[in-house]
Amino acid sequence: MIRVLIADDEPMIRAGVRSVLSTDPGIDVVAEAADGHEAVELTRRHRPDVAVLDIRMPGTNGIEAAAEIRRTVHRTGVVMLTTFGEDDYILQALGGGAAGFLIKSGEPEELIAGVRAVADGAAYLSPKVAARVVAHLSATGAGALAGRRAAARERVRSLTGRERDVLTFLGSGLSNGQIARRLHLVEGTVKAHVSSILARLGVDNRAAAAVVAHEAGVVAPMESAEPPRER
Repeated sequence: MIRVLIADDEPMIRAGVRSVLSTDPGIDVVAEAADGHEAVELTRRHRPDVAVLDIRMPGTNGIEAAAEIRRTVHRTGVVMLTTFGEDDYILQALGGGAAGFLIKSGEPEELIAGVRAVADGAAYLSPKVAARVVAHLSATGAGALAGRRAAARERVRSLTGRERDVLTFLGSGLSNGQIARRLHLVEGTVKAHVSSILARLGVDNRAAAAVVAHEAGVVAPMESAEPPRER
């Protein structure tokens, strides 16, 4: 059973997220918070597998809460809920260790897929979020989109062939176990490849590596991705 905490300052949003997650019998919402401070406190108390945080909340916002949760409750993965126009916040959350990013207006199935992926140790970027991040990066003084893509491809060229294979599936939101099954490898070998990929790409976490994969255009098609296994 995947234990989840929900944090959003809007009661209707919390109710909607809970309603969607309740359709999956393998997910149990164990706590709800109305702001980032409460989210951190309840995460420490309940130790959920995943914390689903609104990116903008009064007082302690979702980015600050995510960083504190990742610092003090290492086993809890963080999924950020965002809206269009919050690209700067998404980039900050990437640096804070969030592993999943979902658009509030996205499909309910994406919310469940994102929670399951992060609970399984994977990174999950909604396709819409990935597109926004790549477009935003290309428009923030870091060069044109073509330049960003060329730079990402050059970084990917530093990887071995097997590491590139792993990156394509990592960018699609697969966990180490799922990647291992796709590539017929031992899970420990995939874990070692992921560590090497992060070091070679110069990024701190799987979500940031997934952004590079999207920029370089090396993400495996979603339809080919293996669905998360039952827990």
